[in-house]
Amino acid sequence: MKNAKNTEQLRRGHENRLSAGLMVLLAAACGMVAANLYYSQTLVGPIGEALGMPSGAAGLIVTITQIGYVVGLLFVVPLSDMLPNRRLIVSLLGFLVVSLAAASFAAGSFLFLAASLAIGLGAVVAQILVPFAAYLSAEEQRGRAVGNVMSGLLLGIMLARPAASLIAGLWGWQAIYVLSAGLMALLAIVLGRLLPERRPAKSLSYGQLTASLLALFRGTPPLRRRAFYQASLFGAFSLFWTTVPLRLADEYGLSQQGIALFALVGVAGAAAAPIAGRLADRGRSRALTLGAIATAVLSFAAAALVHGRSHASLALLLLAAIALDMAVSGNLVVGQRAIYALGHETRGRLNGLFMAIFFLGGAAGSFLGGWTYAHGGWAAAAWIGALLPFLALVYFMTESRPAA
Repeated sequence: MKNAKNTEQLRRGHENRLSAGLMVLLAAACGMVAANLYYSQTLVGPIGEALGMPSGAAGLIVTITQIGYVVGLLFVVPLSDMLPNRRLIVSLLGFLVVSLAAASFAAGSFLFLAASLAIGLGAVVAQILVPFAAYLSAEEQRGRAVGNVMSGLLLGIMLARPAASLIAGLWGWQAIYVLSAGLMALLAIVLGRLLPERRPAKSLSYGQLTASLLALFRGTPPLRRRAFYQASLFGAFSLFWTTVPLRLADEYGLSQQGIALFALVGVAGAAAAPIAGRLADRGRSRALTLGAIATAVLSFAAAALVHGRSHASLALLLLAAIALDMAVSGNLVVGQRAIYALGHETRGRLNGLFMAIFFLGGAAGSFLGGWTYAHGGWAAAAWIGALLPFLALVYFMTESRPAA
């Protein structure tokens, strides 16, 4: 065990900085993989209708995918601290190909929902690629590397919705799953050839790895703090993108194409990720966190106060979308950089815990958004959206020293 650890340390000592080409590849791979989680969000209607699902049950399409993702974060991502990473990545991509193909050819709701669960499970490969990029990076470039790779992941998330709507409009909803299955197969071949190998020291069994998650959560205060910050911000983000399409259709009369264009403009927020990574490398993590949380609060507060169907209110809503996306993406990179610095051998498990917690925050935000919009309209939903990052701001004020 000691020899294995020494071997990895020596290997890391001889590694060069992460090349620009490999960084771009990892960013693109994360984006293409993460997009699979969000294709169904704009296709719930046509999928539910095609499979004969009642309107109430159609919402399970998204929920089941998210559940699969959280399960994968907790029980699959820890394998990256145990198994050769390249083999694990390629195997998960192969599993994702089969899952996407099953979804595209599903003839009934049960098979499609089972495939959706599997898609969420396989998509956690993105959260093995991100810490893999951190592993390959020199200390002084780690924040920038994570920021660049995360910007690719966030672009995939943001582009998934309009891309799915466009492709479904041209060739039907099954087409996006067929196309993505082909992309995942190609990605598996490319990464299998180009990724360097990483063989973690096998200090724990799988049972010990999963059992250690609770101990890691309890014994790692920076993880708990960063996860709460990001869960609050991602909850606000999910609430926003759950309710804004409804408001755009109800109050502004936008078509699906118009809503897709609105979502595309929000992609500009992903530009904050690499910038935040560079600033975090310069020791600005605390200031970046405060700025991100405050931006999220102000974005929602401004959107809640301005009502009506004027061009000015629509422009403000668009600015709020960009600002909120920047806050979430920037703080995500800062948080991941902080937890990746906590230990090489636990990096996969720490990342899995971090992502699972903030993803649960996103699920809560989506639920709250849909419920409050239905019962209180946009104003009620927006004030709830402002409350979530405000709670993070209150917690941030209890931090007595700069985040790790």
